[in-house]
Amino acid sequence: MRVRLPHQLDRAEVRRRLDERKGEIVTYFPEGMATLESGWQGEDHLDFTVAVAGQRIGGAIDIGDDHVEIEIDLPFILSFLRPTIERSMRKEGTRLLT
Repeated sequence: MRVRLPHQLDRAEVRRRLDERKGEIVTYFPEGMATLESGWQGEDHLDFTVAVAGQRIGGAIDIGDDHVEIEIDLPFILSFLRPTIERSMRKEGTRLLT
């Protein structure tokens, strides 16, 4: 699953905001279901793993000049959460970037 969000910030500001609030990624999942591990792989690429319902879900956030792209490798067993997660990613990601 991939979501692309536009922004009008410089990359450093996007990095700062993501670094400050990356823990909120778990809010894309139903409350209390997820934990997060994350790490920057270069200046503009954040890898993360969310543990939810006994599953480990990998993902990444890439920062572009005018957009942020969030990718989550949602396993089939959790595919029923896709609409909820995508809606949260768009809402919260847009809030973070505006």
